[in-house]
Amino acid sequence: MRRRVIFHAFFPVSPLCCQGSFPGACPNGLQYLTHNIAHSKPGIQNQAGSHFIFFSHFSTQPIMSLSSASPAQTKIGWIGTGVMGTGMVRNLIAAGYSITLYSRTKSKAQPLIELGAMWADSPRAVAEQSDVTFSIVGMPDDVRQIALDPETGVLAGGRAGSIFVDMTTSEPELAIEIAAAAANRNMTSIDAPVSGGDTGAKNGTLSIMVGGDAQAIDFIRPCLEVMGKTIVHQGGPGAGQHTKMVNQILVAAGMIGVCESLMYAARSGLDLETVLQSVSSGAAGSWALSNLAPRIVAGDFEPGFFVDHFVKDLGIAVVEADKARLKLPGLSLARELYLQVQADGDGSRGTQALQKALAKMSGLTWPV
Repeated sequence: MRRRVIFHAFFPVSPLCCQGSFPGACPNGLQYLTHNIAHSKPGIQNQAGSHFIFFSHFSTQPIMSLSSASPAQTKIGWIGTGVMGTGMVRNLIAAGYSITLYSRTKSKAQPLIELGAMWADSPRAVAEQSDVTFSIVGMPDDVRQIALDPETGVLAGGRAGSIFVDMTTSEPELAIEIAAAAANRNMTSIDAPVSGGDTGAKNGTLSIMVGGDAQAIDFIRPCLEVMGKTIVHQGGPGAGQHTKMVNQILVAAGMIGVCESLMYAARSGLDLETVLQSVSSGAAGSWALSNLAPRIVAGDFEPGFFVDHFVKDLGIAVVEADKARLKLPGLSLARELYLQVQADGDGSRGTQALQKALAKMSGLTWPV
């Protein structure tokens, strides 16, 4: 498999083009590797105020004997077997893919090993045995370590032409950094965060938001289709992560509405299950209302998605909004409320545990 084409170019742009620009947003299809890289070599400013920026544009398009990944001929690596990763790997195994995996806690991977997955001792060891390596871990620091550690990371072990796909919700700039580092090793890195919670992971119905090289994405699409029902290529490196921030802003506002509405219904003396029958199918309907509101009513706060991870996501969204000079008061409020959920000791609960914190503010005990 051959992969890499690099060309250097002088390129006139408006100074505003660089500010908060997304990968793939620049003219002529050329992409900035990062905002900082663009400004690290500002080149020459002409009298009109344009800048000539010198940068390397990388393309890591896979040229393979196969048009797409197949269970018979593509070896899959996996890193991270938490609430989401376990269900996703189960679906890949059921589809016939050979899996080599690593998790910080081996016991969490044991059920998958019993299904036929092979254990490796590090992310590097996974990549050494895989054509495509997926990861879904907790925090951006975890992503950085598993991808970029010079001794144990995926890029240290990946062969030329191999593909790394990070499905963690992480920082857009980190996704761009990893993509550039992968290109320097004749590899491709794709950012592909997901939405749909533990139910979507188990059922293979996730929404997958993908950023990176189009041909590499086409190659791994059969794997993505095993894990999700909505797979959309959003743009270059980092675009998947930016799209996930859009998703999390929507989720944050929606969860506040779900929790507050249930408190109002309870205080009004209504039967909560009967209320949900009426409102779930109308204009107020949403994934959270259909999937998480019944858990709230039942007092089930087990995680489909951890509060701790959601607080991390909202923090990234706040930072990205600040970079874009946006004032998003709803996002800021949601973050403050979820920080309170953490402070109440519910960081390891599901995002629906917001109900407990809001009920406490109103002197309610939940479940009612």
